[in-house]
Amino acid sequence: MGKKKISHELIINAFLCCAFEKSAGSTSLQDIADFLGIKKASLYNHFSSKEEMYVSAVDFCRISLDSVNFIPDDERKNDRIYLLDIKSAFKKLLKRYVQIYESDPIFQIYSFVNSEKYFFAKAEKIMESEIFKVKSGIIELLRGFEKKGEIKLPDTELLRDLALNFTLSFMQQLDSYIVRKKEIARQNPECGVGSLFALPTDEEALEEIATFADFYLGLLEYN
Repeated sequence: MGKKKISHELIINAFLCCAFEKSAGSTSLQDIADFLGIKKASLYNHFSSKEEMYVSAVDFCRISLDSVNFIPDDERKNDRIYLLDIKSAFKKLLKRYVQIYESDPIFQIYSFVNSEKYFFAKAEKIMESEIFKVKSGIIELLRGFEKKGEIKLPDTELLRDLALNFTLSFMQQLDSYIVRKKEIARQNPECGVGSLFALPTDEEALEEIATFADFYLGLLEYN
């Protein structure tokens, strides 16, 4: 049998999986080595310490989350998202966003960063960027529907406040949804982390998350 090929990314993914189960602080290098099926000493060929691995993991998470857009490119193309009415468009994008964040490996990445924001300033900055990204996407979507003539938006400052409140409420619901999913995995340890991603989306919960947008959209002036 050939020697197992180990890379920085493979080690980081193993670290994230172990941290998902035990928390980053409780995860040891031995845990990571056991997960990969290698000797602990082999990890030092890639990282000098757990601390270096931790920092690299946070950077890896930032890059991964930056690749997720609130309005995907295929919906921007030819203004496809604006073929829907505003409520349908919001529900579609909110549901899609949640479904991305419950998929492997984004689920583990988001869980890791959201937990570590209390311990590491870089992780907190990533979560701030997530809020800014969603808020900017919401403003972009609203302006698109204003251009379409479907709504009339308030002045810029009020619009930003509305979008921020909308975003904070949505992110809180996303966090709650992820916590429930994570608990399912912890209650079924015999299935392993992978079982989490085989579970169907909780459509009822997803619908609740999507429909809360109706309240915020009700604050706008429709033409």
